Order: sequence, then structure tokens, then C-alpha cells
Amino acid sequence: MNTETIFNIKTKEDFNTAALAVFNFQYKNNLVYSEFCNHLNKNSHNVNHFTDIPFLPIQFFKTKKVLVKNTTPEVTFSSSGTTGTVTSKHYVSNVQVYIDSYLKGFKYFYGDIKKYCVLALLPSYLERKGSSLIYMADDLIKKSEHPDSGFYLHNINALVSKLKLLEENGTQVLLIGVSFALLDMAEQYNLHLKNTIIMETGGMKGRRKELIREELHQELKNGFGVTEIHSEYGMTELLSQGYSKGNGIFNTPPWMKILTRDPEDPLTLQKNGKTGGINVIDLANVNSCAFIATQDLGKVHTNQSFEIIGRFDNSDIRGCNLLVL
Repeated sequence: MNTETIFNIKTKEDFNTAALAVFNFQYKNNLVYSEFCNHLNKNSHNVNHFTDIPFLPIQFFKTKKVLVKNTTPEVTFSSSGTTGTVTSKHYVSNVQVYIDSYLKGFKYFYGDIKKYCVLALLPSYLERKGSSLIYMADDLIKKSEHPDSGFYLHNINALVSKLKLLEENGTQVLLIGVSFALLDMAEQYNLHLKNTIIMETGGMKGRRKELIREELHQELKNGFGVTEIHSEYGMTELLSQGYSKGNGIFNTPPWMKILTRDPEDPLTLQKNGKTGGINVIDLANVNSCAFIATQDLGKVHTNQSFEIIGRFDNSDIRGCNLLVL
């Protein structure tokens, strides 16, 4: 299926048309998803709007090969999981779609990646294979073409020295990091950064006590001397990301939409403003499943921005999930 129309969505009508096209394609070609839809008596004849489309529970990515037929994975991304848990696997048959999605998504919110020196503090992700976040961060580092861009594992002193030097030179910096590592850094150093975006990707991953977002962001703001903490909302099962430029309020690129479902009735969508289960439409997931019911809890505002409030109690603690109340 051609993804060109997906990345050129401009209006609500464009989104609805593209979402229905992707649904019909996946209903016909994704055996796991079509079987799920058939159990709900949903098909190409009675789905007339994106709000009619069934959302596949994200747990299916742990037990099934969620992939359209007659395609072969170019790359398989896997979730971090916790010890003893089954990890999710996202089989990506066209990795260029993922590249297009994160590059266009980043540009949509932050402009040309070449404006930034990209520093990545992602130790827990670097220590394993199959991370979609590492794939994206590595490519952003390369695409930035800045000589100082790069990964940092545990060498925090070198990272701090680099940040201070870049700050003195007036360089625009994007520091993207997992929450526990950024928190460790914020507690050890007293920085005053004026040209650096601090972007946390969530996840204490058992290294630190989970904090609510307000506590985490306040400690990071204090330690880095910045007025706002940015965040990225993404996960193994998605090929697109939502971004927050502060206060935990996220927005999505035009080919991605967040809805909420009734926590007591997973087949019923809620009106904006009510807390519920997060459903994601990610049209970049054209060859797997674009309609996913996550284990995150949150709310969508009238302007289509959203916030993540926590997760369902029975879900795994995953790196992509930000916070627990």
C-alpha cells in the first residue's frame, strides 16, 4: 500500500479517508487482525468512519505475528519487558516507512534535524538488541551531521563536559534520555542550560522508584536549569511518536491520532476530557496493525492534545510507559 497519501494528510477528511483505506487493506491482508474484527462482527461493509474501526489489544504483539500477508520483515523490533515477561515483537516489512515517519514527525514539531547536536543517554536500551528507540536515535544522530552528536552509556562526566562546551558555543542541543539516567544526572550536577532541549522517553525500568510526571519533571528542571521538560511518546508496536514540549501535554503528527476507550467497556470510545484506555491510530503501521488498544491510561483534550496518566494495573512496566500514579 502506498504511504505517500498517509504522510500528506492535511485535513480531518484526509485522515478519515486514509484510515478507512488502511483498515480495508489490513482487514483483507492481516489474518490476525481480520480474525479479531470478525469476532466483533466488524468488516469493510459496516466500518464507515475511523471511530467504527476495531482496535487490536496490544498484547497480540506478544503472542502473534501481526503482519500483512506476503511480506517479509526487514527488521524486528522488540520491547524491553521485565525479567520473566514475554516481550512484544513488531515485524516491520518496510523499514523506510519507519524512517520516513520519525523524520517527518520530528520535523513537524522541531524542524530540521540538522539544526541540532543530538546527544542520546539511553544506557538500558543500548544494552540490548531490537530497540526501535535506539534505531531512531542512531539515525537522528547521523542525520544531524554534527561532529559532537553521539550516544553516551555510563560516561556522564564526559556528557556534562560536552554539554557545557556546546552551551558556551551557543549550539542547539537535543538531549534525549531515559528517565532514570536523566534523573541520576540531574541529581549529580547543577546545570544551567539555555540552548538544550531535555527530552525524556520515560521508564525507570526498575532502576529507580517510579515518580509521577510532575515530580520527575520538576527534579529534571531543577537539575538542568531549564523551564520545560520535553517528552516522547512511542512504543515498540508503533512507527510514529507523539511529542510534548512541556507539562506532559502531547501532540501527534497528522497521520497519528489518540482516542480513549471506556475502562470498563473496551469496545466503547469515550468523549474527550474523560480518563480512559489509550487507543492509538498510527497509519504508518500500514503493514502490521494501525489500530492498537494500549495498556496506557490517559485523556484527550478538545484540541486533540493528550496526556498519559498511568497504566492499567495488570500491564507490564515497559520502558515506553512514562509514569505510574
